[in-house]
Amino acid sequence: MNHPTGLTDPTPLNHLADVTPLIHPKLRSVVAAPRPAQPRPLDLRVRAQRIQIDELVVDDPHQVLAHARQAALDDPETAEQLGYSATDELPLPDAAALLCALYDTDTLTAMGLRLTRHTTRVSASNQQTEPVSLVRSTAPEGQEG
Repeated sequence: MNHPTGLTDPTPLNHLADVTPLIHPKLRSVVAAPRPAQPRPLDLRVRAQRIQIDELVVDDPHQVLAHARQAALDDPETAEQLGYSATDELPLPDAAALLCALYDTDTLTAMGLRLTRHTTRVSASNQQTEPVSLVRSTAPEGQEG
């Protein structure tokens, strides 16, 4: 049958009602398969703390006092932050503490202090468990703990 536009009538689509739509096989697998979730890193919120303790004894009190006075004069701001003043006379324990706060063990040895024991304490825990603690202690050769 011809239309006034000159086109032929389209064939009726009733016979296509029973046909399932064709999907390209590759598209079907993409559409049908759920996309796997990206793995998230496991977050246990474990906190670890390491404390290193150097036990030192004063071998030369005069040298320790002199170095502490000089350290307080050389860096008065740091000395004040640690609670010391360059104008105050420091008792020996305070002088040793000031030097220990400012210098490493090798430098302290040259300033009249001697390492007697090195201890490392490590603890780790999460919010649900008690901390696990490890302690490792060593003394220099020839020293008793």
